[in-house]
Amino acid sequence: MKTMVYLDNAATTPVRPEVLEAMMPFLTDRAFGNPSSSHNVGRTARAGVEEARRKIATALGVEPREVIFTSGGTEADNLALAGAAMAAKTAGRPFQIAVGAIDHKAVLGPAQWIEQLGGEMITLPVDPHGRLDAEGVENALERGVAVLGTMWVNNEVGTVQDVAALAERCAAARTPLHIDAVQAIGKIRCGALPDGVTFLSLSAHKIGGPKGTGALIVRNRGTLEGIIHGGGQQSGLRPGTENVPGIAGLGRAVELALAEQEAAAALFQSLRDQLERCLLEQLPDAVVHAAGVPRAPHISNVSIPGTDSESLLMHLDLAGIACSSGSACNTGSVEPSHVLTAMGVPRELGVAALRFSFGKQNTAADVQRVAEELPRIVAKVRRLAGVLGR
Repeated sequence: MKTMVYLDNAATTPVRPEVLEAMMPFLTDRAFGNPSSSHNVGRTARAGVEEARRKIATALGVEPREVIFTSGGTEADNLALAGAAMAAKTAGRPFQIAVGAIDHKAVLGPAQWIEQLGGEMITLPVDPHGRLDAEGVENALERGVAVLGTMWVNNEVGTVQDVAALAERCAAARTPLHIDAVQAIGKIRCGALPDGVTFLSLSAHKIGGPKGTGALIVRNRGTLEGIIHGGGQQSGLRPGTENVPGIAGLGRAVELALAEQEAAAALFQSLRDQLERCLLEQLPDAVVHAAGVPRAPHISNVSIPGTDSESLLMHLDLAGIACSSGSACNTGSVEPSHVLTAMGVPRELGVAALRFSFGKQNTAADVQRVAEELPRIVAKVRRLAGVLGR
């Protein structure tokens, strides 16, 4: 039986052994305590949380006090966007959020929620490659939005936004900027954050860490209100007993991802380019989305005319190849993703899109398997579509 080829690393990654090792003391009787407790076991747990905080702060060039732990990227996005809008409303400023049209639903969702509460959601248009429209950004800033949010790297097509330019514009307009860096950390150079970035979201399970753990960098607490209410942990911005093992894992995962970024990016880009070259040679009518602009190296989104992604995914799975049709949160949908739709991709190509995403465990042999299997599968799906009259 052939081994599985896993090319869905933008959805999640396996936990790295080094990360599991960092987590284990906080899952056993050595350091299982509540980090808010004052006794020795609690203090040991608190030390683990603070060590992870320092690791993340050092990696991103921020202060440890600016690192707020969450249950993942979705909560971090919600805290940044909804929390900034609530703070603006309390201060009597416009109750508005501006977000990119191709952003993840974890970014779009809180903006839609604020709209339901009587605020306003401003959707920033993008060009055919997924880059934010500069005029749309300027218009939003002129309206005095409470916060402008977008993804550094799009999770479906890999488009990289010009965060430095956005940060400069938002700083000049005195508008908080939130960047979802879930797909950016460890894939592109992030380094020290530009001064104009007010909030930044992270997620552990995209970089070899555990699921259910993330963080939000908060560089100006005066622009944020908590959206979860309870105890006083993390200065009240995110109350609740901290997930100490997950936080320890996140700290180690971020540390490793930043240290290994250049080598990982070179591997991912080599595999991505090899895959796209092979597919275009065998399927010359295939379309690689966002190929004309800077992309994160680990994501390739390809549409294959005359097919549909759900049929392709089923046959690829049977062949032992795991990939996706876009965001994992959209799995099962028969409609094209909102990302491709916002980019102006025709529906017949949108419903025929596959996303391949690479991780550090992938090899050239994995690409070769896809190159061998996919053309055969495409021919079968096209043949079946013809028989069924689709």
